[in-house]
Amino acid sequence: MDKGQNTGGLMSSAGLVRYFDSEDSNAIRIDPKTVIAFGVMLGVVVQLLTLVS
Repeated sequence: MDKGQNTGGLMSSAGLVRYFDSEDSNAIRIDPKTVIAFGVMLGVVVQLLTLVS
């Protein structure tokens, strides 16, 4: 391999790192505790509905 050739290793992933590090100020922000609480409540509702029917 010539020294002048670019293998595309680190340089090709640098754009992805910048993309995922940047946060959009207009993005929806949800607290992780809210997601867990919603999942638990949904599970309880499903369990109650299976008991009733």
